[in-house]
Formats: sequence, structure tokens, C-alpha cells
Amino acid sequence: MPKLKSHSGAKKRFGRTATGKIKRKKAFARHILTDKSSGRIRHLRKSGGLNKTDTKMVKTILPYL
Repeated sequence: MPKLKSHSGAKKRFGRTATGKIKRKKAFARHILTDKSSGRIRHLRKSGGLNKTDTKMVKTILPYL
């Protein structure tokens, strides 16, 4: 069986936690930050998780993650 190719864009966007869950960066934290509250910006700094459906899709395109 040949090796599977990982999706290059997904490699840069997703990681794995120590328990095996998939982690991601939160959206809306790049620009126009002056209109957002400091609490909201602080919460956007933290990494987020994925729901069950998205986790299944990411595991398909990143077989070795």
C-alpha cells in the first residue's frame, strides 16, 4: 500500500493535543481589532476544538496527524 499524501493547507492549520483531539486557531482575530472588545480579542487568542463531523473530515485529509 502506498503512502497517503497529507493536505498541505490543513497541515498548517490543524494540530493535535496530547489526548488526541484536533485543535485549530479561532477566526476573526486578524484585522479590524479596534471594533472588538479586549475580552473578545483575548478569547480569540486561545485555540479552539473541532466538532465530531469536522474532526472526521480533518482525519481523512491528514492521515498521519
